[in-house]
Amino acid sequence: MRHALAASVLTLVLAAGLAVGAAQAEVIRANTPAVGLTIDRIGALPDAERGAWADYLARSQAQHLADRAALAAELPAGATLPPPPLAIRGNSSHMPLDRPAAWYGTAEARAVADAIVTFQTPAGGWSKNQDRSIARLPGQRFSNDAETMEQNPANFDAPADRFWTFVGTLDNNATWTEMRYLAKVAAQTPGRQGDAWRASVIKGVHYLLNAQYPNGGWPQIWPLEGGFHDSITFNDNAVAEAAMVLRDVSKGAEGFDFVPAELKARAGEATKKAIDVTLAAQVKQGDRLLGWPQQVEPMRLVPTSARNYEPRSIASGETTDILIFLMGEPDPSPEVQAAIRGGVAWLEANRTYDKSFEMTDDGRKLIDKPGAGPIWSRNYDLVTGRPIFGDKDQTIHDDVNGISVGRRNGYSWWLAQPQTALDAYAAWSAAR
Repeated sequence: MRHALAASVLTLVLAAGLAVGAAQAEVIRANTPAVGLTIDRIGALPDAERGAWADYLARSQAQHLADRAALAAELPAGATLPPPPLAIRGNSSHMPLDRPAAWYGTAEARAVADAIVTFQTPAGGWSKNQDRSIARLPGQRFSNDAETMEQNPANFDAPADRFWTFVGTLDNNATWTEMRYLAKVAAQTPGRQGDAWRASVIKGVHYLLNAQYPNGGWPQIWPLEGGFHDSITFNDNAVAEAAMVLRDVSKGAEGFDFVPAELKARAGEATKKAIDVTLAAQVKQGDRLLGWPQQVEPMRLVPTSARNYEPRSIASGETTDILIFLMGEPDPSPEVQAAIRGGVAWLEANRTYDKSFEMTDDGRKLIDKPGAGPIWSRNYDLVTGRPIFGDKDQTIHDDVNGISVGRRNGYSWWLAQPQTALDAYAAWSAAR
């Protein structure tokens, strides 16, 4: 596959890099920004592929304008705009997905469901980091107040428009969580009273189908916002969570039995495409399959950067999430099985023992700790295969203890999470 071959180009020199000995801590290079999806980049594609991508971009741009117009129409001219929604850290706590089935029929659960519907964008998605127990007011923005975000060209995460950002996203578990919650509430309300919640879910299914790239991936934000947000996003398990919702929709499982048959069929095809693009994005060293990046360029499927301190890399956390997703396939193809075994072997090869990333008098640091582990670096260099760490000034380091204390304290640079994938693999492999 052309995309799979392209994804391997960055790692052709990996074998040579793996043999390099340990070096003194240093800044090894600067991070560079990701490039968004543009008509110029689409124009470089072969003729057979160009049309689908051009149509996708045009659909995104049209939906962006429609979303803005719909919000503007909610208030009469001259009316005072409500304040932006209250920003909180994560919104999943207001939408629990693990309560007994009967709880979703309670007044408390239904009130949250009603509030969720008010926050659905005209496109059908949701923003992030909001209190879902409070309904959105007419004319109130769909996303949080972003006026305080740094408007600095050197900041890869600076929004193109501070007043319109993350208007529809899969970041921080948004959109798929709302859909699953609404389905659970609707399942406890089979009559007309649940119709609004079912309609919202169906609108969400259309959102995921419209936001899916022609090759099966999803951007972090849709309609597109530019920059790294246009990258196919494995961070926060975005691609896998979207695919798993659509997989359940296609089977009428987890409360999605009310979705029309035609839409179920489309959801099933979208799930297959998501698996295909996930396999194509796996980093390769020759014929050897390794792990996955945090995000990849949407058309070339090569690893790309995100925020200033998030470099192009193989990412242990995303690899963990993807492996668990793929191991959930009921009848995995030989290609899926090979991808799983390659990713597991890569995690096994990168286990670190006798080290701990913990708070010290000088902030969080990686320290010697006999008997500790295993842990994994958050990111591994695409060329050398060694751990790398980014800082807010876009520098990339080979030692986490060499980056600024604020960035050391504010990010999970070393993880124990990948062990969950290895544990799951033991059971998965035994069954085969």
